[in-house]
Amino acid sequence: MVKFLGQEEAINIDQELFNVYKFSVDQLMELAGLSCAVSIAKCYPQCKLNNNNILVFCGPGNNGGDGLVCARHLKLFGYCPSIFYPKRTDKPLYQNLTTQCAAMEIPFLTDVPSVDTLAADYSLLIDALFGFSFKPPVRPEFVPAVEAMQKSGVLVCSVDIPSGWNVEEGEPETGGLQPDLLISLTAPKKCAQNFRGSFHYLGGRFVPPSLAQKYQLDLPEYPGTEVCVKL
Repeated sequence: MVKFLGQEEAINIDQELFNVYKFSVDQLMELAGLSCAVSIAKCYPQCKLNNNNILVFCGPGNNGGDGLVCARHLKLFGYCPSIFYPKRTDKPLYQNLTTQCAAMEIPFLTDVPSVDTLAADYSLLIDALFGFSFKPPVRPEFVPAVEAMQKSGVLVCSVDIPSGWNVEEGEPETGGLQPDLLISLTAPKKCAQNFRGSFHYLGGRFVPPSLAQKYQLDLPEYPGTEVCVKL
């Protein structure tokens, strides 16, 4: 059975990918974001949605970067993504990702839409606010986004960690986000053991065999040329 990672272990694996195996952040982000977009397309084909409108909520860190990449690929797949990215960073990597999304004519929203607007206008919400470095509680500037996803009734797809969840213990006692799809990256985190949604996929087909063996990840085989696999 695939291993579920604790927070420290997940951080250590990430650092080894960068420092030992010489992956760059943008390499892994591109592969992770692509796997998220493919997982979403598998679970929610356009023919089964009321409309193609998707809103991607992006945080300030790597999880948000994965969301930006995911949005770009979703646009290439024929969906109509928009992005809410309230706390941007001045790092060139993230500036480049936003430039690429803008070049794909993906709109950036300045405010979180109302719950009624989300319910009426969007078929899917992508939660790419916080990754495995998150420690509760949710910072005030992100509370409106999390609450909007919770209350809208629109299907939510979370990237690696459902926002607001403790990485190891899972959802908070009250008001936790309940995604319909969870896309774990590299390997699932311990909180994913509490996931009760419809679909759980693993993305990020880049782990070297020696790293997987060192941490006893027991990763499933990716079929054929797929970049994601259903857990």
